[in-house]
Amino acid sequence: MSNDSKKWYSFNLNKSDKSDSCGCGSNSGSCSDEKPKDGYDQIMDVSMDRRSAFKKITAGFLIGAGAVSSSCSVVSGDESKEKSGIEWDEYFKGNYKLMTDEDKTETVDRLTRSYELRTGKKLNMSSKDAEEDVLFGYAFNISKCQGYMDCVNACVEENNQDRASEMQYIRIHEMEDGKGFNFEESDDNYYHEVPADGHFYMGTQCFHCDNPPCVEVCPVQATWKEKDGIVVIDYDWCVGCRYCMAACPYDGRRFNWKTPEVPEQEVNKNQHYLGNRLRKKGVMEKCTFCIQRSREGQNPACVEACPTGSRTFGNLLDPKSNIRWILENKKVFRLKEDLGTEPKFWYYMD
Repeated sequence: MSNDSKKWYSFNLNKSDKSDSCGCGSNSGSCSDEKPKDGYDQIMDVSMDRRSAFKKITAGFLIGAGAVSSSCSVVSGDESKEKSGIEWDEYFKGNYKLMTDEDKTETVDRLTRSYELRTGKKLNMSSKDAEEDVLFGYAFNISKCQGYMDCVNACVEENNQDRASEMQYIRIHEMEDGKGFNFEESDDNYYHEVPADGHFYMGTQCFHCDNPPCVEVCPVQATWKEKDGIVVIDYDWCVGCRYCMAACPYDGRRFNWKTPEVPEQEVNKNQHYLGNRLRKKGVMEKCTFCIQRSREGQNPACVEACPTGSRTFGNLLDPKSNIRWILENKKVFRLKEDLGTEPKFWYYMD
């Protein structure tokens, strides 16, 4: 999709034209007695970008459909009107990647207010950008992992994953000694005491590739790589085609076949717009290195929860970081190195 086309679909969030918010041409809050021009004529009479033009056209559709009264006021209670306005703006919101900082802030404010109107509770949602001189990487010690799956449970809780379908970003593979790294013969759903004799354990998730094939195939550019190396998804922009799922060689993507179910008392209210905010039906999701934590200087939940210390996360650009020490002093390898995806996820043994 060309940049020009994307701008057409990236509908404007700013309320810059406050004097004519309903498109009727009145500054007083009531409609003018003058006979209105045709919708397209009204728009083409003034200079504006296509995002603003589209918003004015759709506002005209609302009036024509009877959603707005002839006096340009919504006939409903204050909270209902606010909720309708939030939902309308979200419906016509475009790609997060193209937004200004002001657009991002307004979007986050709307999402948090929408949650408060629905539940009566508040949440903390961030839109914090990547910091300079930070490139995140991950290392997994196969010698230490005992298959306990504390990492999986912590990830589910931290990232508000669907409980009904038991969605999991992390997979722990139980593999037989001496058979190499053959995932086709591994057991990913073992129900026995661990560690099992004659087996070792190996975790996979999104590897946040430097050359991510999932990004290349997305037809609407709903997924991209951030400056700190985290590959993210804008759930509002995703159309659920699952091309990225097919392109990922590491089984790192998950699809919501239905609206995710998270009990209200279990919702993690510390969220990031591009991370663990509550998702909707029909979109892709995946590990984001717990972007809501990592961009605040914390480790991902899986690293914190691992009882054996098999997981290490850090800044690859910091020569004093633990992950840099591992890469410089251990014999490390990456999966499917021949594909040229350059994953920022390494394996090693003591």
